[in-house]
Amino acid sequence: MLKIYNTLSGKKEVLEPLEPKTIRMYACGVTVYDYSHLGHARSALVFDVIRNYLRFNGYNVTYVRNFTDVDDKIIKRASEEGKTSAEIAEKYLLAYQEDMKLLGVAPADVEPKATEHIPDIIRLIQILIEKGHAYRLNGDVYYEVKTYPGYGRLSKRKAEDLLAGARVEVDERKRNPMDFALWKSSKPGEPAWDSPWGRGRPGWHIECSAMSIRHLGETFDIHGGGMDLIFPHHENEIAQSCAATGKEFARYWVHNGFVQINQEKMSKSLGNFFTIREIFEKSEWLDHETGETLRYFMLTTHYRSPLDFSDQSLQEAKNALNGFYDLFKRLKEPSGKKSKGDKPLRQAVERLADAFRQAMDDDFNTPVAIAELQKFRGEVNRLLEIGLSHAACNEAREIFRSHGWVLGLFQLDKWQFNPVIKVRRAEDVGVGLNDKRAQVVSILTDTDIQKKVDERNEARRRKDFKLADEIRNFLTSQDVIVEDRPDGTSRWKR
Repeated sequence: MLKIYNTLSGKKEVLEPLEPKTIRMYACGVTVYDYSHLGHARSALVFDVIRNYLRFNGYNVTYVRNFTDVDDKIIKRASEEGKTSAEIAEKYLLAYQEDMKLLGVAPADVEPKATEHIPDIIRLIQILIEKGHAYRLNGDVYYEVKTYPGYGRLSKRKAEDLLAGARVEVDERKRNPMDFALWKSSKPGEPAWDSPWGRGRPGWHIECSAMSIRHLGETFDIHGGGMDLIFPHHENEIAQSCAATGKEFARYWVHNGFVQINQEKMSKSLGNFFTIREIFEKSEWLDHETGETLRYFMLTTHYRSPLDFSDQSLQEAKNALNGFYDLFKRLKEPSGKKSKGDKPLRQAVERLADAFRQAMDDDFNTPVAIAELQKFRGEVNRLLEIGLSHAACNEAREIFRSHGWVLGLFQLDKWQFNPVIKVRRAEDVGVGLNDKRAQVVSILTDTDIQKKVDERNEARRRKDFKLADEIRNFLTSQDVIVEDRPDGTSRWKR
């Protein structure tokens, strides 16, 4: 029984879709005026996994993720670069799509642009004016917050409390400081469309209401985005949508947590603000490996919790994936035709399937799901030692692939077991994360490692366990894992 934490109610609720086995889901996309950062990556990944798991459970999912391609920030960037707003929006929209591809985030079923829905936006604004929820003001149109008694129910605060410390659009002509723009009259040189109130462009909040209603209906199942969107964006969406239709807007509200850098909130002012492509640029791994490493790292923290990004966390993710892909390589080369482990494998497969589903049914608990996959990896490694048939090896590999698909993991046919790149703390070397001077790469060759392992095996044979431990510790410091087998031999992997 799948339970989702609903921001609106403040508790976990059983997912009960409007239509049996059908989910309609909307997640707020990016405003395309700059390259996407780690916060955008996390939000996209969270809803990618949610969509995958719902389909894994047999739901027919319609997933909509929008692009805001007309906005004050886009206009400002266009002015700075001497380009049109359309050129800026197109440039960064394509960049976002490239970043998502590298992360293994599949496109949404529908990816609407705000500029493609101007007629829908105008109709929605007209309804709000007719119902007394909006007013005209010299070519602008504002939503009057006090006309909607439920305002603040998502963020759990009253309208007067929300005003304190909130960033609101400054306009002394408004009836109330909390009233927000539905339509803005255009200034010279700005993008503009004809409307009953004169040439202008839509406000940010009304865009998402119009696009979601157009593609999913007046009431749909799941609406989501980052926690920073709870107020004012999602609060305003609820107010204007419910006021216009007289119906509940979205039934479940899902929000992912913030990203931190070395336990500090990511921000440009602190100099720890990294775009997705900067992470790829500083990495010497193949692009698809970097993407899967980032996915693994982000999914080891529950989506509602803060995510702390550091070079060490990426290193740990890479090492963990090395362990999985090393096993997949061994499963392709089973030793002999022994099958003593086949029956225990089937029991382990059943245990994993049940444990994985329990984890994901508990508000998409990916850290627990990954822990269960790690446990299964250990079981399969042990069963390989006592013997698995070729058919059993194939079954184990398919189980990893099918469950990994939900998380976007274990889908690569090739994996490089190269050393993980270590990046020193930026403040220690005075450079940014994407600066090549910040990288330190292990110089041990495979021959060097094997020589050390042979020395350790000889030390163990002589029962010189002190020396054996010293060699193991040295190899560990070089990101080399040594595994001892029951027959007394050792194998290693980076």
